[in-house]
Amino acid sequence: MEILELMTILAQGEDSAHQFKKIIHNEDSLASEMVAFSNANGGKIIVGVSDDGSITGLTKEDVSRLNQLISNVASQNVKPAINPYTQNLLTENGLVLIIHIPVGMNKPYQDKNGVFWVKNRADKRKATAREEIQRLFQMSGLLHADQSPVNGLTLADLDMDYFRAFFQRRYNESLEAQTLPLEQTISNMNLGKNGILNLTAALLFARNPSAYLPVFIVKAVCFPGDTIAVENYQDSRDIQGKMADIFQQTLSFIQANLKHKQEEQFVNSLGIPEIPRIALEELLVNALIHRDYFISAPIRVFVFNDRVEIISPGHLPNNLTIANIKAGNSNARNPILTSFATQILPYRGIGSGILRALKEHPNTEFIDDRDANLFKAILKRIQ
Repeated sequence: MEILELMTILAQGEDSAHQFKKIIHNEDSLASEMVAFSNANGGKIIVGVSDDGSITGLTKEDVSRLNQLISNVASQNVKPAINPYTQNLLTENGLVLIIHIPVGMNKPYQDKNGVFWVKNRADKRKATAREEIQRLFQMSGLLHADQSPVNGLTLADLDMDYFRAFFQRRYNESLEAQTLPLEQTISNMNLGKNGILNLTAALLFARNPSAYLPVFIVKAVCFPGDTIAVENYQDSRDIQGKMADIFQQTLSFIQANLKHKQEEQFVNSLGIPEIPRIALEELLVNALIHRDYFISAPIRVFVFNDRVEIISPGHLPNNLTIANIKAGNSNARNPILTSFATQILPYRGIGSGILRALKEHPNTEFIDDRDANLFKAILKRIQ
């Protein structure tokens, strides 16, 4: 970092990537800052600067002591250990020490007391909610919601006719031809353990998944105008059941509330939908498969007179951005669910869904709202 860059940062103030410290003495305080940055996207702690961005400066003795403190804290008070590097800048008002903390590659991180710290805009806070800590482990690849057991859901809750047909389609042989007991087959397919079904098995193959997972449904509403701030609506449904059924019923709900243009077709034809079916399919499948199942909330589908919104719980995982997904990049938040989806939904699993949706309906906008922890696809209707 050069002096000019430093002065620009100080003029802009603290944010989620920059923290100002006049001096540091407390090991636990420094560890919490390091943990929060490592659990986020990395950042810089700038020492020798007051909260308002004015430089107070450090002595050489300060810098020597701080470098030893930083080394000790990074290796002993942060779990797993991290490797920050420091930089000294000489300014007119004295030395400034910059601690560069890279984005953590072994998330989640915690301090020596077992506390998980996360960034909260320019500040930090303890991660206390179970779902939030689960997501930290999810980001590391150590835990996935789709493999979580669903308490009370057993082999007896499987829709066996549906599961048999799927097994035949996927493996090109009948379930009855297996020499293993059903419990072992389910375990081998990563659909459960010890006779208890996991989330993937529940969503795809249970007779009535909503009885055990009542929030993992789709709430679909058609509004008369362009806002939800109305007293009445034109159509509304809580769509539940197996994922394949939810997909088909939600798609039908959207299409039933869209216009079809006759254009040059015969008068008895169904007409051309104002939003192509393929675009709706791709974005709806994306919401069902890639939503964050650690969040206890439904997918919401809103049809307005000028747009359709598909709102998924959970922002884009890890370091994915809207630019990334538009370029065909993907990240499997629910790998087990994803592996079965190609035989159940119109899904290919190669990162091409967003590209196809944009090709069919370019007038589509995406919003990755990290503060509200949701992802929104907005398809503009033809006026």
